[in-house]
Amino acid sequence: MSSPLAPDSPEHGAIPGPVVAIPVYAGVSELELGIMVTVCRLCGGPGATRTVNRSRASILTAGGLVSTPHVLYAALPEPAALLLPGGPGAAKASRDPLLRAFLSAHAALPAGASGSGLLLLGEAGCLRGREIGASDNLTETLWSYEPLEIHPGQAVTDTHLRTAPAGLGAFEAALHVAGALWGEDAAGDAARRLGYQ
Repeated sequence: MSSPLAPDSPEHGAIPGPVVAIPVYAGVSELELGIMVTVCRLCGGPGATRTVNRSRASILTAGGLVSTPHVLYAALPEPAALLLPGGPGAAKASRDPLLRAFLSAHAALPAGASGSGLLLLGEAGCLRGREIGASDNLTETLWSYEPLEIHPGQAVTDTHLRTAPAGLGAFEAALHVAGALWGEDAAGDAARRLGYQ
């Protein structure tokens, strides 16, 4: 059984489906990343996600695991949706101009973010005027990105974006994107298989 952090590759001869881009960075939460990859894999198959970074160099996750991003931004297939896991490295990663440009260019896609993954969207200007859900400890910082309203400790959907607290809130972000791409039935089935209510 492969790790949810291992690179995916489409099955030989399979027709490629929609791809969810997941920007990763040193200090990303492997729990949130693993949840997002697993939900998408259950709904869309092994090639459903691509982790992306400015380099293919291996990164160290928050829990000490080593993960190698699938692709560089320039080699990423056109994504159908975005997922943004949090982690202690998010604040530093959010200042990367390449990541900010990537998120700004894809702001209209279905997206989900959990925990400090919201900082990535905030620095890219993607939270302005939106209602967002967030971790309690991030509320003060997130106000600087000019959201319309912040709901601490809750998962909130504003048009195509679902934002949620850290940790298991990643399920909310991932299931929102899965529902948008593969249908609510597929997302609901994935939630049941993973024991998430």
